[in-house]
Amino acid sequence: MSSDDERNERPAAEPPEQLALLRETVRKRKPPKARPRTWRNAETAAELPVARVLVDKGLVHLDRYFDYAVPAAMDADAQPGVRVRVRFGAGEREGRREGGGLINGFVVERAAESDFPGALAPIAQVLSPERVLTPDLLELCRAVADRYAGSLADVVQLAVPPRMARAEKAAPAPPPAPPEAPAPGGWARYPKGAGFLRALADGAAPRAVWTALPGPGWPDELARAMAAALASGRGALAVLPDGRAAARVDAALSALLGPGHHVLLTADAGPEARYRRWLAVNRGSVRAVVGTRAAMFAPVRDLGLVAIWDDGESAHSDDRAPQPHAREVLLLRAAHGGTAFLLGAHACTVEAAQLVDSGWARPLAADRETVRAAAPLVRTVGDGDESRDAGARSARLPSVAWRTVRDALELGPVLVQVPRRGYVPRLACEHCRAPARCVHCHGPLEAVAADEPLRCTWCAVPEPGWRCLDCGGARLRARAFGTRRTAEELGRAFPAVPVRTSGRDHILDTVPDGPALVVSTPGAEPLAAGPGYAAALLLDGWALLGRPDLRADEEALRRWLAAAALVRGQREGGSVVVMAEPSLRPVQALLRWDPTGHAVRELADRAELGFPPVSRMAAVSGPPEAVAGFLSQAELPPEAEVLGPVPVRAPFSGRLAGAPGTARIREARDVPEERRDRALVRVPTGRGAALAAALREAQSRRLARRDGPAVHLRVDPPDIG
Repeated sequence: MSSDDERNERPAAEPPEQLALLRETVRKRKPPKARPRTWRNAETAAELPVARVLVDKGLVHLDRYFDYAVPAAMDADAQPGVRVRVRFGAGEREGRREGGGLINGFVVERAAESDFPGALAPIAQVLSPERVLTPDLLELCRAVADRYAGSLADVVQLAVPPRMARAEKAAPAPPPAPPEAPAPGGWARYPKGAGFLRALADGAAPRAVWTALPGPGWPDELARAMAAALASGRGALAVLPDGRAAARVDAALSALLGPGHHVLLTADAGPEARYRRWLAVNRGSVRAVVGTRAAMFAPVRDLGLVAIWDDGESAHSDDRAPQPHAREVLLLRAAHGGTAFLLGAHACTVEAAQLVDSGWARPLAADRETVRAAAPLVRTVGDGDESRDAGARSARLPSVAWRTVRDALELGPVLVQVPRRGYVPRLACEHCRAPARCVHCHGPLEAVAADEPLRCTWCAVPEPGWRCLDCGGARLRARAFGTRRTAEELGRAFPAVPVRTSGRDHILDTVPDGPALVVSTPGAEPLAAGPGYAAALLLDGWALLGRPDLRADEEALRRWLAAAALVRGQREGGSVVVMAEPSLRPVQALLRWDPTGHAVRELADRAELGFPPVSRMAAVSGPPEAVAGFLSQAELPPEAEVLGPVPVRAPFSGRLAGAPGTARIREARDVPEERRDRALVRVPTGRGAALAAALREAQSRRLARRDGPAVHLRVDPPDIG
C-alpha cells in the first residue's frame, strides 16, 4: 500500500480521549512558556478586581488608563503606584482583550468594575510591590503633561527613575529629627533675608525672587534656606543647573546640618545609587533633595520649599518629551501645594521679573551700597579692530585689557571667558568676507589646529584645498576665535604664566590661588581658591549679543554676570573688562551691576510686542504638508494668532553620515536634506491651558487617524528667532 493510501485510510479526527492523552504527553515533554493566565481560568481578586493601568506608551492618542483584571494571587501586591507588566497592543478578540506584547506600566487605581464591555485581560506580573507613583506625584505629572501638551506616560518616565531591584531590598530608615533653625549667615546682607528665613522656619510659604550678591556665598545661603524649611518639620527641594553647582550646595548643606538630612540626586551617582537615594526620599527617610533638573519631580514628603538656581541656564529645560522646564515644574508644585518658592541667580530672567511684577513673588536683593562693595570694578572697551593696541596684537587684547591682566597676575589668577570653544570655529574669505562653507553640505568650516586642514562642523569632512565660492579667493581670515587659539595667543603674550583651559571636553572644578590664566567657555568657569579671581576678561561680546535670538541680550548678561561674580570685590582689587559696545543695554547693566533693571526693561519691551512671557507661545514644526495639515485641523482658541509657517534649516548631523573620524562617513551630498517648516502659535496670558489642550487634541486625532507625517510640538520654545 502506498503512502497516499495510508493517509486515506486514517480517520478524519482522533477520538477525544486519545487527543487529550496526546496533549498531556506533549505538555510533559515540552516545558510550558511563561505566559499570563487568560480571563477564563484566572481567579480574580475578591475586592476591587479591576486595575486601571498607565501603560508605558508615550503617545498622545493613547494617553488614558487601560483596565486589567487583578488575579487573586497578585491582590496584595497590585496596589496603586506599583510597576506591573501587562499585555498590550492586539486589541479585542471574541469579547476579550488579549494578545499583544508585554509592556511595563503603573497601577494608578483599583476599582470594583470596568466600563470595558468584554472580559479583561489579567495583569501579567507585578514587577515590584514598591509604590513609586504616589498620588501626589501622579497629580504633578498630569499637570505638567497638560501644560506642555504632552502625554502622561512621557512625564512619568521623567519623574520615576528606572527600577534597580537591589536598591529596593534595603529596609526604610526613619527620618531624622528636624534640625534647629539656622542663623541668618549670609542672608544678613539682604534687608529682608533674615525675615525670609524666619518665615520658612515658622512654617509659612514665602515666595521670593533672589538676586544673589557676587561672590562664593550663594551655596551656603541656599543651604540655610533649605535648613530653615527642615526646621519647620517640612521638606525642601533645590534644583541646580549642573552637577558642579549641585555639589557645592550639597557640601554646604552637609557642613550646616551634617549627614542624614538630605540626598544628592545627580547622574554622576550612577543608576543604582541614584535610585536608592530616590527611594529614601519616596519612603520618607530623607526630607531634603539637592539635584539637577531630574530632581524637579523628587517625591519629597510634606514639601515646604522648592528652590531653583540660575533659571536662565538652558540645562534646566529637559530635552525629552514634552521638554518641561524645571522652573515651571517648581512653580506648579508651589502653586498646587502651597509651598514656599525661591528663585535665585546672579542675573534676572524676564520670567523672574514677571513673577515680581505680577505680585506672585517678592524681590529679595541687597541694597546698592552692599552690591557696590561686593561687585568687582567693571570697565568696557569696544571690540572692533580699531580698539586693539598694536603692541598687544598677538593676544587680541586692547591696551586696557592687557594692562589689567598684567597687573592682576601679581595678585592671583585671571579668568578669560571666550564665547566659543575649539581653535578657530568661524572663518571667512579674506577678500570678500563671505563665510567659509563646506562644498559638500554648505556647513561652516572650522580650523581645528594650526597644522591641520579645515573641517566642516556639520559633516566632519576635511577641506584641505578650500577656495571661496563667491570670488575664488584662497586666503582666510578668522571671524571668531575659540578657547584653544585664545590660550595659545595668551601664552605667547605672557610666557612665564601657566595657561589652563576649561570647556565642554575638559571642565576644571577649581584652580589654585596663584598667577595663572584660565581660558573658559561660558558655564565652564572653575572656582578660584582663596578670595577668587583677581580679574576677568570677557572677550568677543559681539558673538553673544549678535545671535539672532530674542534672548540674546538676556543670555549675554547672564553669562557675563556668572563669570564676573567669581572675581574679588572692588575693595580687594578685583576688576572685569568686557569687550563690547559700551552703549548697549546689557553692557550698561553689567557696568552698574543691575540685572533686575535690565530684566524689567526687557519685560516692558516684550509686553509691547506681545512676546513671551507676556504671552504664551507654542512651536509646531515638521514637513511643510504636515504643519499645514495640523494647523488646518487644530481647533485653536479664538484669541490664537498663527505666525508662519516659515522654512527652518535643520543643521546637518554627522550621525546621519556616520560618526566623525570613521570610515563610515559618507559625503553629505548623499544624504538628502529634508525641508522643515515651523509655525508659532501665540495666545494672551491666561489662555495657555486652552492652547495646550487644543494642540494636544489635534495631535491625538492626527496620530489616531494616521494623517500623514507627525509634527513636533514645543510649548514655550526657548528660541523663537
